Amino acid sequence: MRRQPPAAVFARISNPNPPAGLPRVVMDTAVVLGGSVAGLVAARVLSDHAATVIVIDRDDPGDGAGLRPGVPQGTQQHSLLPAGLIQLERWFPGFTEQALKAGARRAPPAGRRFYFQGIRRAGGSQAMMLTGTRPFFEAQIRRHTLGLPNVKTITARVTGLEFGPDAVTGVWHESGSQESVQRADFVVDAMGRSSRLGDWLERAGWDRPAVQRIPVDLSYSTALLRREEGDPDVNGVLALRVPFDGVAGAALNQVEGDRWLIGMAGYAGTRPGRTAEDLVHRCKTEFPPEFGQVAENEILGEIRSFRHAESLRRDYHALARMPARLVAMGDAVAASNPVYGQGMASAALQSSCLSEYLRSAPDLSAPARHFFGLQKVVVDVAWGTAAAGDFTLPHVEAPPLGRRDRVMRWVNGQARSGSFFDAEVARRLEEVSWLLRHPSSMAAPATVIRSLRANRRAKALQRERTRAGAPPAGPGPAR
Repeated sequence: MRRQPPAAVFARISNPNPPAGLPRVVMDTAVVLGGSVAGLVAARVLSDHAATVIVIDRDDPGDGAGLRPGVPQGTQQHSLLPAGLIQLERWFPGFTEQALKAGARRAPPAGRRFYFQGIRRAGGSQAMMLTGTRPFFEAQIRRHTLGLPNVKTITARVTGLEFGPDAVTGVWHESGSQESVQRADFVVDAMGRSSRLGDWLERAGWDRPAVQRIPVDLSYSTALLRREEGDPDVNGVLALRVPFDGVAGAALNQVEGDRWLIGMAGYAGTRPGRTAEDLVHRCKTEFPPEFGQVAENEILGEIRSFRHAESLRRDYHALARMPARLVAMGDAVAASNPVYGQGMASAALQSSCLSEYLRSAPDLSAPARHFFGLQKVVVDVAWGTAAAGDFTLPHVEAPPLGRRDRVMRWVNGQARSGSFFDAEVARRLEEVSWLLRHPSSMAAPATVIRSLRANRRAKALQRERTRAGAPPAGPGPAR
């Protein structure tokens, strides 16, 4: 069978429609390690193919949407990007409306804003986006998943895996002082960036994956504020600046409970917004007016800070020796720079990779290479989009680029600058960053031509404004 290009695979995985045909049960017990977004959506997919699905997580969230120790980044800015919302609606029909009833907020195109260096970009995608806190979205997904009759949970700490000659056969877990093993026909590692799967594989005589690391050294802070009558009619506002200006950017969202959430980020030792006074001052003096207006409102609770020292990717797809009946998903595979907000969407897309794999009548006695091949396409998109930005940071050493990468960098540079003057280019660029389109779509001749024309208009406008003594009208055409 001829291998499809990555863009075609990505388009297929991104399908918003429920899978065709009836699901086929191919195993007795599937075990998911980790009950966060990646693990919960994986459990939903597995529920179509396993008689019983067991989610093992050390945190017991109860019935609430509170913060969990296992998700320390849960206090920070999160958005459910359109690609993630589409996949959640695919696996949980009615998810959008039920989330809205529970308190999620719509972020319609008319209310969204994107600024770079204080200049607002033209237009953008028309796709639906929801905003809310990370614990809120996780609670909605958990409610849907655990409502399935064949999904149950165990509150325990996973301590290792049990292996047979060729495959995983069980999961060791500890609750209190008691350790026991849960037999498993299939295991999904969704334990996040702190996953120890590589250690367990190596200890059992298997290969451990190579790890890519990008030392982004990102610090970010988040504040919740009361929403009040007369506040600006916006939702989903992002303002970015060149990183060496001190503060890399800020985001402003409406969230459940009639609240605003303001997040602020900085690189390489810059830690903006760690106090209420600093956050309010920066909102009023360094960012577009929407931030300053909301910053006048009452701050609810304390300012929450978090540090993302490095992005990492584990290359399970490249392992020469891998046991059967085992896959890894979500941040356990790739934990990118959170500034790009792609984590939940990427996890949901990876679950659709798992569905396609299990619906392909796989030989479960062999390593899940078909799954890892599909997953690589999705992870390449999210990781590549974030890494391209990371490698422009002054404190991050970029690897040498091949000819194709140099061409794509030029194409994307033209599109980024052109997007401030052409709404269609802005739409296409935004849909790539939101994981709705494959990045190769930006190299389509029509898109490149529109970008070049927009930049020519920008240069002409800049010359006119320079002659008139006016400030620049945009970030300037890419070189």
